[in-house]
Amino acid sequence: MVASALLPELWTEILVPVCAVVGILFSLFQWYVVSRVKLTSDLGASSSAGKNGHEDYLIEEEEGVNDQSVVAKCAEIQTAISEGATSFLFTEYKYVGVFMIFFAGVIFVFLGSVEGFSTENKACTYDAKRVCKPALATAAFSTIAFVLGAVTSVLSGFLGMKIATYANARTTLEARKGVGKAFIVAFRSGAVMGFLLAASGLLVLYITINVFKIYYGDDWEGLFEAITGYGLGGSSMALFGRVGGGIYTKAADVGADLVGKIERNIPEDDPRNPAVIADNVGDNVGDIAGMGSDLFGSYAEASCAALVVASISSFGNNHDFTAMCYPLLISSMGILVCLITTLFATDFFEIKVVKEIEPALKNQLIISTVIMTVGIAIVSWVGLPSSFTIFNFGAQKVVKNWQLFLCVCVGLWAGLIIGFVTEYYTSNAYSPVQDVADSCRTGAATNVIFGLALGYKSVIIPIFAIAISIFVSFSFAAMYGVAVAALGMLSTIATGLAIDAYGPISDNAGGIAEMAGMSHRIRERTDALDAAGNTTAAIGKGFAIGSAALVSLALFGAFVSRAGIHTVDVLTPKVIIGLLVGAMLPYWFSAMTMKSVGSAALKMVEEVRRQFNTIPGLMEGTAKPDYATCVKISTDASIKEMIPPGCLVMLTPLIVGFFFGVETLSGVLAGSLVSGVQIAISASNTGGAWDNAKKYIEAGVSEHAKSLGPKGSEPHKAAVIGDTIGDPLKDTSGPSLNILIKLMAVESLVFAPFFATHGGILFKYL
Repeated sequence: MVASALLPELWTEILVPVCAVVGILFSLFQWYVVSRVKLTSDLGASSSAGKNGHEDYLIEEEEGVNDQSVVAKCAEIQTAISEGATSFLFTEYKYVGVFMIFFAGVIFVFLGSVEGFSTENKACTYDAKRVCKPALATAAFSTIAFVLGAVTSVLSGFLGMKIATYANARTTLEARKGVGKAFIVAFRSGAVMGFLLAASGLLVLYITINVFKIYYGDDWEGLFEAITGYGLGGSSMALFGRVGGGIYTKAADVGADLVGKIERNIPEDDPRNPAVIADNVGDNVGDIAGMGSDLFGSYAEASCAALVVASISSFGNNHDFTAMCYPLLISSMGILVCLITTLFATDFFEIKVVKEIEPALKNQLIISTVIMTVGIAIVSWVGLPSSFTIFNFGAQKVVKNWQLFLCVCVGLWAGLIIGFVTEYYTSNAYSPVQDVADSCRTGAATNVIFGLALGYKSVIIPIFAIAISIFVSFSFAAMYGVAVAALGMLSTIATGLAIDAYGPISDNAGGIAEMAGMSHRIRERTDALDAAGNTTAAIGKGFAIGSAALVSLALFGAFVSRAGIHTVDVLTPKVIIGLLVGAMLPYWFSAMTMKSVGSAALKMVEEVRRQFNTIPGLMEGTAKPDYATCVKISTDASIKEMIPPGCLVMLTPLIVGFFFGVETLSGVLAGSLVSGVQIAISASNTGGAWDNAKKYIEAGVSEHAKSLGPKGSEPHKAAVIGDTIGDPLKDTSGPSLNILIKLMAVESLVFAPFFATHGGILFKYL
């Protein structure tokens, strides 16, 4: 008798969807609380009774700023930002929708052709004694899973953007009552997005598995091979969201900063700047919609990689549904843990002063990690047999449940380490960023040199953390261990997304305060929120890149198994050429995205200069700029420029697999993983450090910072130049690279049966 999990199958079938529904209900509750801040002239209305009470005293009353026109102005600006973001996303989704339909057809035709579109059952790939469903069924169900993943990814991004644009002006208005009130609105709004995304991703995946099971029955190998399409759909949409949104936001940001701050010496988000609305729209379509789709893609792929390996291990062979759903149980526990963690920021403790903001956000990471460790122990105890076997490149490896617990934990804690190292290198509270700020004394050149050095140095510890987690998890449980380590890193995705989305919401709130003409005290509060948000955004990117490395490796292992490769020998020419080309791809991709931002920013700079030179009274504030033209420049540029990088990533595995075969493709995947992770971490951290060095000088909190300021001084101008160079690094190229390495791996896995059957035509005939 084979040992089975303590948790009965019926309980698993109830627990997973119930946890997902609890997450969705919690996000709706948070949205309801935020919605009670009214964007009307009824200025007493606030977020909720008690701590966020309706009776709160408005600090600005004595300054005479508390008049109805300010609230009306905030509402008007919010509407403009929301309409701009919605319009851009709808335009982007039209193009992406066409791609989705085309690529769904490619999946069906390629996978259907593996058995010549036969409808006969076939012998299973890993166990020839068993009979599996035909390849045509896998083609059809993979296509359906791809479309479901794509639609869920698009919805994740779109809903995140809607929530962020709903909350930005409300955060601004709450800042009149103090920094704590504004923090809670911004954080609650981030939590809406985090829980909605984590819960809906889990729920859709769970329902898909159960619906597919009706057809597949006992053929779990075919069932979970088809499910990999879900991860491919999620990540392919995330690629276009990240690249398109990143080009949009940085074209506007660079254009606004270069002309506004450096040439015209006007503050950030000044309403006289024609690019200011496009800049604020960009925060929502890039940092919110793009990030949402990206982390959803990571989650979907990590789950798919774990499920594929589990389906050909003892879990799948013995049809132990509870053990099979171990990855989903981890995610379910993650939602409950993040729910408790969120209450620490919104209900258990109250922020009263600026210096409490960053620790509150960091505590979210620590609390969620500590509680999640206990959660994983419980899930591993009840959800796994005491001993089982895991597929390990043709053999079955005996694994104990405590070993799998350690695999998940090593990923979870590696994520925290990467988060804190990222914070150390990008927060202006520590010496690395302060050194970069100090280098601005001698101009922009030294600032750039110091910033690049910081980025390269910041790669060291995260790579060691990823390397150790790979070694430990692989030693214990082969590729399944690596996949669940990635899931461990992503298990607290709801909290990670909440603190990530908080940043752009605070950034927008500051922009609205400036444009609505609110007092400098309000702007100082929103700037404090934004500076903390900048660091948390960098931490979020660190998590995304670290998890992408683990996910990509797990998918790579699943691909190698499915393609029938027993060893990947680096000494064979087929593999070494793949390695070299794969290592080059992140550079090619980065070149495309950087150039796209540069050319779009060039058009933006010319348009902003034209308006300042030709619209009489614009600098004096008596005439209004033409915001719409700048929004159109960003939209047109990003839609046009997102297509070539997208094609590079999507076509590479197809071309290499078809013409050169699975061995060369395995080299390409390994090469892109190794070089992509390094470039992504250094690009994100360099950009984040330059941004916060600029903010350090602008805030002028310490004596050192005051000696470099004020705004408009030569060191400040040098810092602004560094910040504009870093913009495409940290918000376009860097974050998009983690999608490149994951997407190529999951695409290779989905098409592995086709490549194994028909691939390598060049080497066959040479």
